Amino acid sequence: MLILTRRPGESIYLGETIKVTVLGCKGNQVQLGLDVPEELPVYREEIYLKVQKQNRLAMASREEDLIKVTSIWKSDDSGKSRLE
Repeated sequence: MLILTRRPGESIYLGETIKVTVLGCKGNQVQLGLDVPEELPVYREEIYLKVQKQNRLAMASREEDLIKVTSIWKSDDSGKSRLE
């Protein structure tokens, strides 16, 4: 891990498009300002880890799970799918 020391108001750049600015420190918390491209998702670590866990669970679905899901969806005469 790279460790840098910055004072409030100072920034670092990650690549050419991400800027992280230390806005302030209060107690044991540091307030950061992030300038990132709109299309780049930003997550708090605890949320990111939950998303990763849910994605792993979704990828672990078995073939029988897919068969069960498809069995409750039926197509009508127009070709549109509906829930049974």
